[in-house]
Amino acid sequence: MLAGPQVGQFFAELGAEVLKVEGPAGDVTRTWKTAAETSEAPVSAYFAASNWGKTSRILDLTTAAGRAELLTLAASADIVLASYKPGDAEKLGADYATLTATNPRLIYGHLTGYGPANPRAGYDAVLQAEAGFLHLNAPGPGQLPQKMPVAMVDLLAAHQLKEGLLVALLHRERTGHGALVQVSLLDSALASLANQAATYLVAGHDPQPLGSGHPSIAPYGTVYRAADGRLLVLAVGSDGQFRQLCVALHRPEWAADARFATNAGRVAHRAALEALLSEAIAAADGAALLAELERRAVPAGAVRTVGEALALSSARAMLLPGAGGIAAGLRTVAFRSPAWPVVPRLGAPPGLGAGGAAENKGPLPCVPPGP
Repeated sequence: MLAGPQVGQFFAELGAEVLKVEGPAGDVTRTWKTAAETSEAPVSAYFAASNWGKTSRILDLTTAAGRAELLTLAASADIVLASYKPGDAEKLGADYATLTATNPRLIYGHLTGYGPANPRAGYDAVLQAEAGFLHLNAPGPGQLPQKMPVAMVDLLAAHQLKEGLLVALLHRERTGHGALVQVSLLDSALASLANQAATYLVAGHDPQPLGSGHPSIAPYGTVYRAADGRLLVLAVGSDGQFRQLCVALHRPEWAADARFATNAGRVAHRAALEALLSEAIAAADGAALLAELERRAVPAGAVRTVGEALALSSARAMLLPGAGGIAAGLRTVAFRSPAWPVVPRLGAPPGLGAGGAAENKGPLPCVPPGP
């Protein structure tokens, strides 16, 4: 629903010509509208999040004509992205073996829920639950878990597939051969457990929910409310930063307290530390405290809404322009390089079966192989 389209938009933003092949009913996410969206809107915000810069074509792959047209398209394509359950692509003639028979240079990216041998469909919320993310994302021990507010497993899988496809493109430049690149939501989720998985595998401890706190760093991630009502978060990763925090809060004696002088001590005495910090921050002006912490190089930030985050001046480079120059979309490409000085102008997300992205033509950017 999200992972494959995100990968397609990624390449569109880099200058590739991207065609979205949809069944007669269209991508179901076209209809996923929130209560804030009007029924007359041509596409949903959800669909728009991942389909800038593409064109759309309707193909009914249950028909011989639809399968024949797909073969024609694949014969001249660089990459095919597919999100079929294992076995479904073969039934529709859209599988790797069929499409590469006439185009051996084709790179085929295949997303599944649980791997190429498991026919089970994959959905982000279910994968968040099954891969441990929901368990860890509870407000605290004994409280009900919560899923992430965005489809994080889909996005993690999209990043894995982008990386695999870029490696496959480099491989093709060197060998002339295409490749099959398979990514599952489950593998992507497990790979992203990072330090939480290592805690279990290395230390034998099954991580437990800490709200927004960090299992091995303190104070890190907890939300505090200042006297002016501002919510803020600390991310203190070193003893030196903690000493500066204590000075900013006019509590230098905390840094000399044996319980808090080291990170190990702060983790062991987390509850006592959090109580002291909550009381001190509740008496401080939030804006002034954040400014002082920035001056002292103590990692901290305000808790912002999505709208507030997108309104930051530093966020402007990530916005896609809409009609009249008003931002109407968000980029998936977050890296910059002097090697690509011109960012291609993208067309708006396409209507079902419609053209679009007329200004977004050009070959995939290519890095020449090294010596």
